[in-house]
Amino acid sequence: MSAVLNSPANTSASLLATIATNATVKLLINGRLVDSKTEVWKDVVNPATQEVLARVPFATTEEISAAIESAAVAFKTWKNVPIGARARIMLKLQELIRRDMKKLAACLTAEQGKTLPDAEGDVFRGLEVVEHACGIGTLLLGEFAENVAGGIDTYFLRQPIGVCAGITPFNFPAMIPLWMFPMAIVTGNTFVLKPSEQDPMTTMMLAELAMEAGVPAGVLNVIHGGKEVVDALCTNPTIQAVSFVGSCHVGEHVYKLASNHGKRAQCMMGAKNHAVVMPDASKDQSLNALVGAGFGAAGQRCMATSVAVLVGDANRWIPDIVSKAKSLKVNAGTVAGTDVGPVISKQAKMRIEGLIAQGVHEGAKLELDGRNPVVAGFEQGNFIAPTVFSGVKPGMKVYDEEIFGPVLIIVSVDTLDEAIAIVNANPYGNGTGIFTQSGSVARKFQNEIDVGQVGINVPVPVPVPYFSFTGSRGSKLGDLGPYGKQAIQFYTQTKTVTMRWFDDSLTNTGVNTTISLK
Repeated sequence: MSAVLNSPANTSASLLATIATNATVKLLINGRLVDSKTEVWKDVVNPATQEVLARVPFATTEEISAAIESAAVAFKTWKNVPIGARARIMLKLQELIRRDMKKLAACLTAEQGKTLPDAEGDVFRGLEVVEHACGIGTLLLGEFAENVAGGIDTYFLRQPIGVCAGITPFNFPAMIPLWMFPMAIVTGNTFVLKPSEQDPMTTMMLAELAMEAGVPAGVLNVIHGGKEVVDALCTNPTIQAVSFVGSCHVGEHVYKLASNHGKRAQCMMGAKNHAVVMPDASKDQSLNALVGAGFGAAGQRCMATSVAVLVGDANRWIPDIVSKAKSLKVNAGTVAGTDVGPVISKQAKMRIEGLIAQGVHEGAKLELDGRNPVVAGFEQGNFIAPTVFSGVKPGMKVYDEEIFGPVLIIVSVDTLDEAIAIVNANPYGNGTGIFTQSGSVARKFQNEIDVGQVGINVPVPVPVPYFSFTGSRGSKLGDLGPYGKQAIQFYTQTKTVTMRWFDDSLTNTGVNTTISLK
């Protein structure tokens, strides 16, 4: 763990203690940090140095069952806790996250590889969801209609559904857990969370902050592991809903398995996000946004811009894109001024390099080759520098597959209609954007594009929590998104009540055998 302890980012004594105590990552079951009894462990590795930071357990069947049972028992009382009391816990949680922002970001950078500013952004975007959860009193309001028939009123309630589960990916170990468990528990449910086994420590720090904020024992539980844990959450009859963010093949498995076992499921999955650049776009601002969205977080964002579709004369800007990409600094996330950190693992690095080689083999023009960069002092890191292809066509592997690395591919077309057709023909529908100064072009694009999240001169159009993260086609399974108003619907069930109070002083109307209300 010396890489973390000697890191320039490590300015907090409390961070030292946190990392040290996480040499063996714990489970959180019924309000207690528990040492797993498993015989299966995985190393948590610093992507910039290959040093082992901790060992994470793959929970046993008994531990999985204990976490779910704990949540089931806690639900019996938690569902009746007043809304205001739940909101105050969220208010405390957001305060604690702000207090520990630097510590969380340092831990995140150590285990995931992001730059420190990007790690803080990861935490902050999750914090925004916690802030939104503080307004649960308004978000849970039902509707009431008086006198829908003679002396009869009708209203509906939103009530929690029970024990829910979340499965989160490695690329956002703070943000995506915070998309899930705050909204689930503030609506009165209890939660079992399975973070990525590649970088679980940041998530565990957040879970501990939730306990400090006053989340009662059993309301939030955390278990670690792989497919066995995922399958257990999807099949256990106590679990009522499963939320997933991650790769397509796992998401499809989760959705099918959970749905077949009678659960609600929402799965946000793969992406191949296109940015259409029109010839009238504001050149420098648009290209800066394009390059930042393509290579930020080493391209390991489900909302990364991985395809630039240059329309007409915008193709003359290819050398400018390459120049801007070449100027980005590749280094460990703890080094000041770093733009692109390492990818998560050696396996990920090898896969990305293989796809780059395949792109060359299939005839795409490698404008900038980011393989094998020299990063002084971090020679063992999983680094790939910004890579740019031009002349890419649908059907090439670098176009068809989600690369999930710092690789930007350029597709050239003549017209906006061609650009829209290419985006809509892609099997993914997570995010897209257009850069233009024409309102009519932007309006046509937003109307005709079949993608869940659209940016107009915005490179990464992830909505704020007042709205809902969404997607379409191969990027999403399930009707509802993981936060915002849609999360309220996902984590609650509606109960409609039709009510009449009899007044014995009124004339008895006799027996009514029809279905009408009078």
